[in-house]
Amino acid sequence: MLAAGRAHTPQADHALEELCRTYWYPLYAYVRRRGYTHEDAEDLTQGFFARFLERNYLEGLTSEKGRFRAFLLASLKHFLANEWDRAHRQKRGGEIPALSLDWESADDRYKINLPDDLSPDKIYDREWALALLERVIIRLRESCAASEQAQLFDSLKPFLTMDKGAVPYVQAAVELNMTEGAVRVAVHRLRKRYRDLLREEITQTLTDPAQVEEEMRALLGAFN
Repeated sequence: MLAAGRAHTPQADHALEELCRTYWYPLYAYVRRRGYTHEDAEDLTQGFFARFLERNYLEGLTSEKGRFRAFLLASLKHFLANEWDRAHRQKRGGEIPALSLDWESADDRYKINLPDDLSPDKIYDREWALALLERVIIRLRESCAASEQAQLFDSLKPFLTMDKGAVPYVQAAVELNMTEGAVRVAVHRLRKRYRDLLREEITQTLTDPAQVEEEMRALLGAFN
């Protein structure tokens, strides 16, 4: 997806915009942790995305080893260092169309979810990982719903991140009116689909698929 984005085709531009919509909040949280107010962080994040989508910034992606996560943060740091005045003047609804994002809940989310002892960079990586996992869960539920298994997904979702030995198969079997063996198979298939979608989602943020395992370790490490 990122390699195609450099071509600046309508399809690639749309895909890039979708990536920005998915991962905007980690950037907002980073700016807030840098000490900016909610209003200034909103203006800066919106101004950054307007500039990012207006120009073909992906040409420099190789400078961050092909990782969209690292490249986006490096681009934001450059923007904050050099273009505060422009971004501050270009309020929401300025000359460049703004992305439609959930700014109303952003500040509440920032105040509630973020530990006080994390650096801006750590905050960014943590929120990026959370956004990615949320995207995977949404796609997994949509996949289950397409095969009329949305209710089963909702029941088994808590087991996705449990250790295998901790999954209460017997209890789940009673609650779902299924055999224990059927629940084990369903959980196994759900976990496998979850892992596949996780790898697929990470791959979409890389120019080199060989970096998936390394990027996955980095994202999981963001919670330590």
